[in-house]
Amino acid sequence: MVNHAGGCICGALRFEVTAPPLRVTVCHCRWCQRATGSAYMVEPVFDLAALRVTRGTPATYDHRSTGSGRLVHVHFCAACGTKLFLTFERFPGAAGVYAGSFDDPDWIAVRPEEAKHLYCEVARPETLLPAGAQAFPGHARANDGTPFEARVVPAALPARQVFAPGAVDAPGPRP
Repeated sequence: MVNHAGGCICGALRFEVTAPPLRVTVCHCRWCQRATGSAYMVEPVFDLAALRVTRGTPATYDHRSTGSGRLVHVHFCAACGTKLFLTFERFPGAAGVYAGSFDDPDWIAVRPEEAKHLYCEVARPETLLPAGAQAFPGHARANDGTPFEARVVPAALPARQVFAPGAVDAPGPRP
């Protein structure tokens, strides 16, 4: 059984996950940039039943996504402000954990063939995607849940160049 713990900076909140992630997303959207204060968010997504808060009660901020129009619930520590995880109106049985909030964030594998890079068209200009990465100009799914086809990055490239005209042959229609 998988059991990985994490928590906030001040220690008032602790959580654990008891299963591996369903998927890992690396989101380059402006909201994730602002929410993390960084270039992107590494977000392992778990079955909500595999996530358990073991100390404290997180505060929640509800944000309406400009992309889907649905609510994103940000769970954070009211004392120190650390964001721990997200739950979603759009994906009701899932929780996305801020990977940096784990005690050992390195247990989350962010391998090119498994992780999905979202919102590459608005990534920071210096952000490089590794060869083999699955890249999307925006979200990986339409609002109705239909998945978009990923563009596989043939060689390490700046994220914004992956979707520039002529950079890489595009599979299928773009969202």
